[in-house]
Parts: sequence; C-alpha cells; structure tokens
Amino acid sequence: MKNDLVNPLPNALQAPLNRFYEYLRSEKGLSLHTQRNYKQQLETMGHHLCDLGVNSWSQVDAAWVRQLASKGMRDGMKASSLATRLSSLRSFFDFLILRGELTANPAKGVSAPRKKRPLPKNLDVDEVSQLLEVNEDDPLSIRDRAMMELMYGAGLRLAEMVSINVKDLNFGAEEIRVVGKGDKERIAPFSGEAKEWVSKWLKLRNGFAHPDEKALFVSKLGVRISHRNVQKRMAEWGQKQAVASHISPHKLRHSFATHMLESSNNLRAVQELLGHENISTTQIYTHLDFQHLAQAYDQAHPRAHKHKKPKE
Repeated sequence: MKNDLVNPLPNALQAPLNRFYEYLRSEKGLSLHTQRNYKQQLETMGHHLCDLGVNSWSQVDAAWVRQLASKGMRDGMKASSLATRLSSLRSFFDFLILRGELTANPAKGVSAPRKKRPLPKNLDVDEVSQLLEVNEDDPLSIRDRAMMELMYGAGLRLAEMVSINVKDLNFGAEEIRVVGKGDKERIAPFSGEAKEWVSKWLKLRNGFAHPDEKALFVSKLGVRISHRNVQKRMAEWGQKQAVASHISPHKLRHSFATHMLESSNNLRAVQELLGHENISTTQIYTHLDFQHLAQAYDQAHPRAHKHKKPKE
C-alpha cells in the first residue's frame, strides 16, 4: 500500500466513507471482493482530493471527477479498473443523495474510456492463397469464392459487400459502388481474381435469385445473403481449406489493409481504399504507431528538416 494511503483522511472525508462501507455490508449485499474494490478506489480518490485541497465531498463537482479519472489514466490504470473506480464513486454519491447530504451526483456524466478491442490478426499471403484455392465447381462454392475474393481484393466491410447490388458493378471501369458507414458512398477497385470470380458467379446467379432480387450475392433461398450466412460460410471454408487461423470477413479486410500497406507504404491510399474518414483510424487498424508515421514524415517531407546554419 502506498504511503499516502497510510495517513488517515480528514474526518469530513472519512466519516461519509465509513457510513457508505457499512451500508454496502448491511444493506446492499455486495460480495466481499466488490466491497474491497470499492473501498480501495474510494480511499485512493479521497487521498488524491485531499492532496489537492478538497476537504469535503460536497466540493466535488464533475470537473473534479474528470480529474480523478485523468489521474487514473496517467497512473496507467486499465480501462476495466478505471470503470470500477468511477462506478464506486457514482455509488457513493448516490448513497450521499439518499441520505440527503448531496442533491446531485457529479459522477453521473463522466464515463470511463472504452476498452480497446484487440484487432484481429491478419492472414499472411500464403494463408490467403490457401483459403482462396477453392476448386469446387458447384454454384455455391463459386459464389463463396467470389465473395472472399471481393472482400480481400477490395477490402470491403461485411455490410458493404452484402449490400452490393448487381447494378453497382462497373466491369468496364473495374469499379464497384460501395455504400459504407453513415451511408457514405465510395468507389472500390474491382479487378484481377475478384473480377474473374464475380463474373463466374454472375453467370450462375440467375439460377438462384428471385426475378426481382437486386442483390449481387444471394442465398439458396434466392434473396440477399445475410451477414450471419457469410460469416458461417467463410468460417467453414477456413476449416475445409485447412487454414490454421479462424476465418472471418473482418479478418479478410484487415489482411487487405495490412498487405496493401506493407506493399505500398502509402497510408493515405489505404485510408481511401478502406473508406476511413480519419487517418487515425487507419493508423490503428494497421498496427502503425505515431513514431512510425513521424519517421516517415521526417524522411519524406521537404520542410521536415531544419536547415543547418553554415559554420562560421
């Protein structure tokens, strides 16, 4: 335990906490583990507030709560621990309101940062080749290979691919009209293996699709294929092709981004291809850190270097 927690808090801060701990024990029925977590977090915050000159819980407003959250982030707290810290504070202030000691909860509007979702590992080029060597000539296998070639070849999101209509294809220009997040349109490249296999599927599609169905990819029922069906079929192909990694639509998109970036070193181009509004999203998506970007900037930008003064 840190030294600053050994010294007792002023009574004006400690006494309400003690009443809260008793309330947790006698009335809330929380587990001992949760009680200990709440006590640890509240004591830590109490000492921090005390160090900053706060001597009463009634002085704490939303700005002070954000200060406590920021302190936790600077101390390297995990998102889950910071969420527990803020939860304990909200519960404590709710208790004070219940007892008539406060009229509003200053922690209600302050939320912890979201937990970072780990990005899926991309497939290497050999794994992609292994996955896409689908040699079966039944219509649904051809459809599935066309979907996978298109997702990997154009870096599409699952929702984008499922929403493609036949009229969105432009074979002459080798382009596809794609509707991305926020109903924003973009043009995605459409060539090579993706173009070849989509062409093969189109020759068979009318044997499955309802006459009035606009979707490029349809299920056995003749209607637009569902997200879940695509996920299921890709996972099955990963197993059938003996690919070590679990196959998902997002993993194909992520592999597209990584392989394009490795080959081109052009972050802006990859950003456009992925349909990212902000380059920071692409930076995270492709495992780049700012140091890498700064290094590229320093090496390439004509005004990144300060001119050295000539020696006298």
